[in-house]
Amino acid sequence: MPVRNEERHLAAAVEQVLAQGYPGELEVLMAVGPSTDRTEEIATGLAAADARVVLVPNPAGRTPHALNAAIARSRFDIIVRVDGHGELTPGYITTAVELLERTGAANVGGIMDAQGTTAFEQAVAVAYTSRLGLGGATFHLTTSREQEAETVFLGSFRKSVLLEVGGYDETLHRAQDWELNHRLRQAGHTIWFSPRMRVTYRPRSTLRALARQFYETGRWRREVVRRHPETASLRYLAPPLAVTGVVGGTLVAGLGVLGPRWLRLGVLAPLGYLAVVLLGSAGLRRELPLPVRLRLPLVLAVMHMTWGAGFVVGLPRDRDR
Repeated sequence: MPVRNEERHLAAAVEQVLAQGYPGELEVLMAVGPSTDRTEEIATGLAAADARVVLVPNPAGRTPHALNAAIARSRFDIIVRVDGHGELTPGYITTAVELLERTGAANVGGIMDAQGTTAFEQAVAVAYTSRLGLGGATFHLTTSREQEAETVFLGSFRKSVLLEVGGYDETLHRAQDWELNHRLRQAGHTIWFSPRMRVTYRPRSTLRALARQFYETGRWRREVVRRHPETASLRYLAPPLAVTGVVGGTLVAGLGVLGPRWLRLGVLAPLGYLAVVLLGSAGLRRELPLPVRLRLPLVLAVMHMTWGAGFVVGLPRDRDR
C-alpha cells in the first residue's frame, strides 16, 4: 500500500484488508512517504495496534518507489496492491488467489467502484463509471464480463513474475500500473479481469484536486505513449483532440471578429463539445439527485480538458529521469 497524505481514508483502507477473513497468512505493508497531514501518525498507530501491519520507509514519496519497496520487503508469494484511499470489498483477497490459481494469470483485478459522499464526489464517481467520462475502460464498468484484459485496477500479482520483469518503473510517477501490465503482456503473461473483485475508490473532493490529478495523469500518459507508441488508441487520443478542437475553434472564431466573417464558424467546435457534454450528462443515470446532476457537466469538462491539456503539454524532454 503506497501511502502519502491519506489521513482521511487510511484507517478504513487498512481495516478493510484486515477484515477480509482470508484463511491464510497475510501482512499489510504500508510504504509511507513524507506527508503534510497526519498520515504518518495514523500509520504508526495502525502498525502498533496489529503485528500484521508493517511500515516500510519511502523517502522518495513516489508511488512506484513505494510499491517496489513494499514488494521487496514482502514475505509471501502473492502481492495484492491496495491504495490508501481505496477499500477492498469482502472476499477480495480470497477471490484474487483463486483466480490466480485457476487462470494462471500473472495479474488479476476487478472493478474500480468509485463512490463519493458529497455531491461533488458523487458527480466525479458517476463520471468515472461512464463511457463519456473515462472512455469505458473494462474495470470502470460494472457490466463488464470476466475476461483477459490489457490492464486492471490495482492488481494482485505473483511476486515471482513482478521480479522477473523488474517491478514498477520508478521513472514513471503516474501510469506506472498500466505500463507494468504492458510489459507483463509483452513478456507473454496474461492479465485477467473479473467483476467479482471490487474496490471502493474515493474520488478527489475538490475541483482543484481533480484538475491537478487529471492534468498530471495526461502528462504521464503522453510519456507512456512516447515510450510505447503502439499503445496509443482513440480512447487516449480523444481528450487531446477535444482540447485542440475547443482551443483552436475559439481562436479561429476570435480572428473572425476582425477578419473574414466565415472564420466565426470556428465557434462551432467549442459549442459542439459543450453540447456533447450537456446532452451526455443529461442521459446518464436519470435517478441522480439534482445537486449531483448539476455538477456533472463541469466535472466531465474538467476531466476531459485537463487530461487532454496534460497530454498535449507532456513532460519536459530534458527532465531528470
